[in-house]
Amino acid sequence: MSFQFDFLPQAAFAFLLVFARIGAISMALPGIGDRTVPPRIRLVFALAMSLILLPLVQKTLPELPGALNAMIAALVGELIVGVAIGFAVRLIISVIQIAGMVIAFQAGLAFAQNVDPTQGTQGTMIGTFLSVLSVAMIFATDLHHLMLAAMHDSYTLFRPGEGLPPGDFASVAFDTISAGFRVAIQLAAPFLMFGLIFYLGLGVLTRLIPQVQVFFLAMPANIAIGFILLLLLIGSIMVWFLEYFSQALQPFLL
Repeated sequence: MSFQFDFLPQAAFAFLLVFARIGAISMALPGIGDRTVPPRIRLVFALAMSLILLPLVQKTLPELPGALNAMIAALVGELIVGVAIGFAVRLIISVIQIAGMVIAFQAGLAFAQNVDPTQGTQGTMIGTFLSVLSVAMIFATDLHHLMLAAMHDSYTLFRPGEGLPPGDFASVAFDTISAGFRVAIQLAAPFLMFGLIFYLGLGVLTRLIPQVQVFFLAMPANIAIGFILLLLLIGSIMVWFLEYFSQALQPFLL
C-alpha cells in the first residue's frame, strides 16, 4: 500500500497565495494591524485567517504554474492586492484622526501631542483619543465583521492571478480620499464654527477694550469651551463616523 502526496505542492501554493493577500491586509486593519500590537500576534492572526479562508476560496485560486517566475509573479500580485485593500481601509480609519486634528486646532490644543497607537506617529491629544475610541467602537458594534467579509469577497472582486485593475482601484482610492476629507470636515464643523465666532468676538473685544489681556483671557476660555463642545458632541461624532465606516467598506463587499 502506497500513499500519494501529489496534492501537496498545489496545497502549499494555494496557502501561500491566500497568506500573501490576507497577511498584507491584516497589517493595515484597525486594532489588529496597529503598531502597538506585537508582530507575532499579527502573524498568528494572518495565519489563522488564511487557514479559515483557504477552503472557502479554493475554487478561485489558480493552478500551480510550472515555472518559478510565474509562481513569484502570482505571489507578488497577491501582495499588491492585499496592500491596496489594506491601504484603502487605513484611509477610511484616518478620517477620525484628521477630524480630531482639526478639533484640536480649533480648541487650542494643537501643541498637546502624544503617540497615536493606531498610527504609530505623533498626533494631537484629541485626535489620538478619537482614534482609539473609534477602534474600540468598531469592535464593540461588530463592524469588524465587515472587514472579515471584505477579505473573503475580495477573492471574487479581484480574482487571484488576474492582478489589480488599476483604473477601478484608482477610482475607488480617489473617492475614498475625497469622501474622507469631506466627512472629517463635517465631523469637525461645529468646532470650526465655534472657532470662527470665538475669534471674531475676540477681535471685536480687543477693539472695544484694548487694555484686556487677550492671551490670558482667550486661551483658557477656548480650551474650556472646546472640551464642553467635545463632551456634548462626541456621541454624534462617533455615530456619524461608524455610519461612514460601514458605507465606505461597501465597494469591497458583494
